[in-house]
Amino acid sequence: MSSRKNPLVPESREALTKFKIECAQEIGHLQYIKENNDHYKGDVPAKQNGLEGGPIGGQMVKRMIQMAEQMISE
Repeated sequence: MSSRKNPLVPESREALTKFKIECAQEIGHLQYIKENNDHYKGDVPAKQNGLEGGPIGGQMVKRMIQMAEQMISE
């Protein structure tokens, strides 16, 4: 199954980008986000891309879970 390239709510793209930048900055991976590093990466192995970008997505999920837990507890 292919992954969705567009958010379910297209108007949220800018907010998601800002959120990704915040999360990348928190863990010191700001240099790996596409907005700061927009060059060809087709020659980079998937393992390397995962090591660079994977922690950013993990941090995003971690923060989204924290936000959801706060909403539930209120």
